[in-house]
Amino acid sequence: MCLDVRSESMERITTPELAEKFIEEQIDLVRKQVRDKKVLLALSGGVDSSVVAALLIKAIGKQLVCVHVNHGLMRKGESEQVIEMFQNQLEANLIYIDATDRFLDLLDGVADPETKRKIIGGEFVKVFEEETDKLEGISFLAQGTIYPDILESKGVKAHHNVGGLPEDFKFEGLVEPVKLLYKDEVRVVGKVLGLPSNMVDRQPFPGPGLGVRCLGAITRDRLHALREADAILREEFDKAELTDKVWQFFTVIPDFTSTGVKDGKRLDFWPVIIRAVNTVDAMHCTVPEIDYKVLKHITDRILSEVDGVCRVLYDLSPKPIATIEWE
Repeated sequence: MCLDVRSESMERITTPELAEKFIEEQIDLVRKQVRDKKVLLALSGGVDSSVVAALLIKAIGKQLVCVHVNHGLMRKGESEQVIEMFQNQLEANLIYIDATDRFLDLLDGVADPETKRKIIGGEFVKVFEEETDKLEGISFLAQGTIYPDILESKGVKAHHNVGGLPEDFKFEGLVEPVKLLYKDEVRVVGKVLGLPSNMVDRQPFPGPGLGVRCLGAITRDRLHALREADAILREEFDKAELTDKVWQFFTVIPDFTSTGVKDGKRLDFWPVIIRAVNTVDAMHCTVPEIDYKVLKHITDRILSEVDGVCRVLYDLSPKPIATIEWE
C-alpha cells in the first residue's frame, strides 16, 4: 500500500467524533515513529502547520521544536502575528529566524515558478538542517503536507513540502500526520484539538508565500506593492464581512506593466489582480460574486495608496480549469 495514497475506504472526517478517532490514531503513530527523539516543525502559522503543531504537542509535548522562518515573502504583519499567537499566547517552543535577504538573494532573477518553488523549498530544508546543528537530539522534520499537495504534485505543480527533499537529507525521517486529509478535514481536526477559530478557519497560504503571487522574477519593489495591496484587500474584506464567507482571497502582481496616466503624464505601472475562490476540498473552486461597491472601494484604495500600480482586475476563473494560485 502506498503511504501517499488515500484509501477509498477512508471515511471523510466531518464530525468531532471522527476527528477524535483520527487524532488518537495519529498520536499513536507519531509516538511509535518518533519514540524519545525530538521533532523540528516548520511553523508558518497557516492552518496546516498550526494543526500539526497542536497535534504533535499533544503527542510528544516538549519533544517538539517549532521554527518560524521569515523568508521575506510573508504577508504584511504575518510573522509578528505568528510570534504573538504561538510564543506569547500558546507558549510554544518557538524559534524565529529572519532569513529575508537570504531567500530574496537566491530568488533574484529567477522567473520560472517551479524553479522558484524548488529554491524556496530547498532553502527551507537547509535552514532547518542548520537549526538542528544548534539543537540537540533533533531527528525528524515535521511538515503540514495535506492531500491536495500530494495530488497536485503529480502533474500540476510542485509543492515545497512534496518531493522536494534532497538526497542527502539529514533528518531520520518526515512526520506528516495530516498528509492524507483535505483542507476541510484539517479544520475539523484543528477545532477538536482546541485551536481558536481565527487560526483554524484562517485561509490557506502557500509555502512559497508571496513568491508565487509576485509573478515571474521577484523584485523587492513589486513585492512591497503586492504586500500592501494584499493588506488593503484583507482589511476591506473584513469591513465588508466577507472574510468568513470567502474561502480564500489574495492579490497577484504580474511581471509586466500596463500603460496608465497620472497628472497628465503617461506612465508604465503594474496591474493588481484580485483572486477570490470558494471551495470545500480545494480541488474544485467557484468565484464569489462580490458587490461592485466593495470592489470599487478596494480598487480606489489600492490605486491611491500603493505605489507603482495603475490597474486593478478581478479574476473570474474557476478551478478547474484555472488553479487557485497563478503560479
